[in-house]
Amino acid sequence: MTQSISRISVLVRDHDEAIAFFVDQLGFDLLEDTQVTPSKRWVVIAPPGASGCAVLLSKASGDEQLQRVGNQTGGKVLLVLHTDSFDDDLERLRRHNIKIVRGPSQEAWGRVVVYQDLYGNLWDLVERKGEA
Repeated sequence: MTQSISRISVLVRDHDEAIAFFVDQLGFDLLEDTQVTPSKRWVVIAPPGASGCAVLLSKASGDEQLQRVGNQTGGKVLLVLHTDSFDDDLERLRRHNIKIVRGPSQEAWGRVVVYQDLYGNLWDLVERKGEA
């Protein structure tokens, strides 16, 4: 048996503001944007060149979900984004005034910077040694 994770769900307040952030500012690709029902929209994004798992932008509904927008992990990193262009990606973060929380730093295994998305979720941007 072969299995894989195809989508990771990230809670958002609004689909359009999330698309503007991830696509326009971070350069992600918009893979799908379908109105499924009057109250449900299926929005999928992925980093450029990605061939595996993508991110499902799930609009929060109800107080419990709204309280978790931006803090789905209790302050831990939500997602790790690998890159082969660390310097270019770091420059993009800075150019779009994306909040950098830690780093950039050089580790034994590569380089990393921790940044916040528009809701406050933490992301690692990682370039492993030998990927550049």
